Amino acid sequence: MLKNILAITGKPGLFKLVTRGNNMLIVESLVDGKRMPTYARDKIVSLADVSMFTEGEDIALNEVLTKLGEKEELKQATIDPKKADNKQLGDFFAQVLPNYDRDRVYPSDIRKLIIWYNILVNAGITDFTVEEENNEVAADTQKSVDNSQKKAAQKVQAKTQSKAAGPAAKTGVGAKKG
Repeated sequence: MLKNILAITGKPGLFKLVTRGNNMLIVESLVDGKRMPTYARDKIVSLADVSMFTEGEDIALNEVLTKLGEKEELKQATIDPKKADNKQLGDFFAQVLPNYDRDRVYPSDIRKLIIWYNILVNAGITDFTVEEENNEVAADTQKSVDNSQKKAAQKVQAKTQSKAAGPAAKTGVGAKKG
């Protein structure tokens, strides 16, 4: 289920992938249900691609959300991530994932995880598994995002080069006519 749930840098909340357009993705907010386009300039990450640091190997976000769901019985988190201080967040997360890396997982990461969990539960998404059969769709989505970002970077580079070349490149000044 998490392959089509996206986090977009600069936009609060989580989004569900609806469809792909020309050089954009159409997403729907899990918070208010509003649809909007996202473009190549937006950094988009599927929740299936996120992991948390632990003392051993990193653990996929879907496993962390599953453990959090077991602790909270698939209801809203008992801790308010916006009001809790850093120690409370750390103690709470240690109950969910005792071996998390306390040096690399910051309180802001724990806050974001709890906020995401609450958004998912409020949206009725309690299946935190990553679908294996939909890997082609997720790969296509990631490829589409990557291609869109690549095209945007090429446009920026082309504009930068044309500005750097200056008026001579546009008017042909100094060019030999033949």
